Amino acid sequence: MDAAFTAEQEEIRRTLREILGKRCGPDEVKAAVRTAAGHDRELWQQLAQRLGLPGLAVAEEYGGVGCTPADLALACEEAGRVLLPSPLFATAGLCVPLITALGTGAQRSELLPPLAAGGLTAALAVPGPVLATALALTGDNTAGEWAGGGRAGGVQARADADGGGWRLYGEAAQVLDGHSASVLLVAAHTGGFARARTLLFLVREDAPGLVRARQAVLDETRPQAAIQLRDVPAQLLGGGEAEADVAWALAATGRTAAAVLAAEAVGAAGQALARTVEYVRRREQFGRAIGSFQAVKHRLADLYVQVQAARSAAHYAAWDPAQGGLALAQALEALRVTAGEAIQLHGGIGFTWEHDAHLYFKRAAADELLFGPVHRLRAHAAHRAGLFTPSAEPEKEKVAV
Repeated sequence: MDAAFTAEQEEIRRTLREILGKRCGPDEVKAAVRTAAGHDRELWQQLAQRLGLPGLAVAEEYGGVGCTPADLALACEEAGRVLLPSPLFATAGLCVPLITALGTGAQRSELLPPLAAGGLTAALAVPGPVLATALALTGDNTAGEWAGGGRAGGVQARADADGGGWRLYGEAAQVLDGHSASVLLVAAHTGGFARARTLLFLVREDAPGLVRARQAVLDETRPQAAIQLRDVPAQLLGGGEAEADVAWALAATGRTAAAVLAAEAVGAAGQALARTVEYVRRREQFGRAIGSFQAVKHRLADLYVQVQAARSAAHYAAWDPAQGGLALAQALEALRVTAGEAIQLHGGIGFTWEHDAHLYFKRAAADELLFGPVHRLRAHAAHRAGLFTPSAEPEKEKVAV
């Protein structure tokens, strides 16, 4: 195994860090998230045209770069450093793998090239606050209860009378970048309660009956929307109706997404720590920098060890996405602890709501709510690995009396 980054990957990192360093200061990030799109559209197009960022996960035959998950994770680590608000994760991390795995040849040819070019964005809509379960990060996604189980609630689908299409009705909350996405991938139930199965459907942004509203959320840098579908025309993703294929594709996407999110969280944690170290070096108390106090040094040393451990786990998961769940748990915990300590070590100014340290703290809290919590990520990973499966006790030898 060689998990070291190649020269080409390091060049991507350097170029991306240079661009984001100029365009994504805290003030620019705050201004971007308050726009209607929730991100800087001009910067998104620059990243798409100069670096091919949204096309990292798209195969070359569809106009993408055709890179490995490690390349996407590296890009997201740099995006995490500045808390870049963009549709990168929703589009490249969630929707592109699903379209590639389940879409027909015509659907892939129609959707993947504009997604790779950045002209089209996509969002995954699942009912309720169960995105982590739908992606099989915190539980099994094959049973279908996460999508409503065929009962009232969630999103329901019915075939048109002529068999030419589908109609969706229901609602989904907490859809990442759902308010601005050009295409929605909607998880919906069909077949009624007795034969319910979960399938994925494509819904265009201009579909009649589609109502989207951006939500007020804790972390503005990761915008979310509530989606209502009122007899909305939709297209089935793929030509078959095998529920097992959908569950498998969602779980496979979840493993890669977890590795990408782990890298993003590590980038954010590393930057929060770097800013804190810079502050304690120049902040003076009792005639000396507070960073020279032994108690502060010990706290920073502990944070450094935790962030580096999370970075190692994230880089390993980028090479082997099967370890994404554990890496994500490690990274989210490191980000939460580091962001909290950053507020503490900034003293009185750190507790003001407007301080930049709170951007990282909000990201840590929001990501754990969306993709965790940490203890469930670890518990599910342990269950999959069979760590808590009771072993059969050896039969006791029968002793003749």
